[in-house]
Amino acid sequence: MQNNIKMSMLSLRTRIFLSMIVLIVVASFLLASISIIQFKTEAKEYHQERLERKENAVKEHINYVLSTTTYPLKTGNLDLIFKDKIHELAQIHKIEINIYSLDGKLLKSSKESFAVDKVAPPIPVYILKLVRSSIEKRFVDIKTIDGVKNRSSYSLIKDEKFKPLGVLNLPYLEDDGYYDNELNTFLIRLSQVYSFMLIVAFALAYFLSTYITKSLKTISDKLEETNLDQKNEKIVLEANSKEVNFLIKAYNGMVDKLETSAVKLAQSEREEAWREMAKQVAHEIKNPLTPMRLTVQSFQRKFDPTDPDVKQKMNDYSETLIQQIDTMTAVASAFSNFASMPAQQNETLNVVEVVELALDIFNEDYISFESDEDEIISKMDRTQLIRVITNLVKNATQAIPESQFNKSIVVTVKRRNNNVEIAVKDNGIGIQKMDIGRIFEPKFTTKTSGMGLGLGIIKNIIENYKGTIIFESTYGKGTTFIVSLPITNS
Repeated sequence: MQNNIKMSMLSLRTRIFLSMIVLIVVASFLLASISIIQFKTEAKEYHQERLERKENAVKEHINYVLSTTTYPLKTGNLDLIFKDKIHELAQIHKIEINIYSLDGKLLKSSKESFAVDKVAPPIPVYILKLVRSSIEKRFVDIKTIDGVKNRSSYSLIKDEKFKPLGVLNLPYLEDDGYYDNELNTFLIRLSQVYSFMLIVAFALAYFLSTYITKSLKTISDKLEETNLDQKNEKIVLEANSKEVNFLIKAYNGMVDKLETSAVKLAQSEREEAWREMAKQVAHEIKNPLTPMRLTVQSFQRKFDPTDPDVKQKMNDYSETLIQQIDTMTAVASAFSNFASMPAQQNETLNVVEVVELALDIFNEDYISFESDEDEIISKMDRTQLIRVITNLVKNATQAIPESQFNKSIVVTVKRRNNNVEIAVKDNGIGIQKMDIGRIFEPKFTTKTSGMGLGLGIIKNIIENYKGTIIFESTYGKGTTFIVSLPITNS
């Protein structure tokens, strides 16, 4: 299981490379194994055929001797018949010859007299039975002594009337020196050839794997760059592989579908956002209308021109209506600001100075300003930058409870790479984990008043400048909003 996981973690290029190398190594191993088996088979067949040829030649010679002898052809005379001839036969055919009686006793041997045991061992009974029972009246006994194969053939000696006279034994020692030398020579040449092939295979596997995966690497890079919220480029590539071309065609088709889906999704999100916003605005406008209606109806029922306090009641009535009208005006203004942002009026300005000036409208003495530099020049809309700062600082002041003794809001400006980073840090109540993911939702707010459009508005402003806004918050300790805007000088 672990090997499969490790193999699957390898790249396609590496797997192609390793597969070709393994293929060459396995092929060389198989060829060497087959060659060894073939040489051993040929050696076995060679020795078997050579022993048969020698046996046939010796038997023909023996038959000739039997046909020309003056001794009666019977088993007891075999030692006399081959007394001198057996050494001549052994020298001619270059093989040891032993002649046994039908019951397995040695009668005559071509060995020198001093090499023959005084009491030579007889032929085992099971071999005699195998010789007699075989169709050819012949049996070859094979034994391995000290790692060397020894063949020994046993066959019947017959007279001209095919009557058995004795048993011919030809011991044969297999000499595989020639085949061993041939095999070693072949294996050396095979290793040289396959070593060269292995080097060629390394180079070929490297270039072939690179060539095959080049198109896939291009597709992989494009897939990594593919995003729903941007314009995705198609792959303009004509690969030599039909499968890769199908993959490229499928990717380009996916890009077209993705673009269509992105347009539909954006339209759907806009429609949904406006529907939700319309519900929220209707709700916020509806809230002051009810007390206004009740106030007018109450005034209509209780109005008395002769009442000495009529002037005071008129003032109270007017203030109530004006208060509710101001509430509706604030709702309409907030909605208008969110719905249509004013066009950017970019100008070259000192961000540090503008941020510090934006804090002057706040009277809280616990608001402090810090900056590593006196001047960070960029080109942006002064009004929108002030709006971002005032909104964040206002939210920070509202996040600190009135009853809290030690209050602190720190606004810092610093340069980070090619961006200007503005941080607003407070020690208020912080944001609960359940609300973290909804902070920038247009209609979300944790306050008892307002529509929750402030952070949504400044997020739009920041994103229009290709900037980012993030926050870090610990509930009960405070929150830090960090705005990062690119420094643009042109």
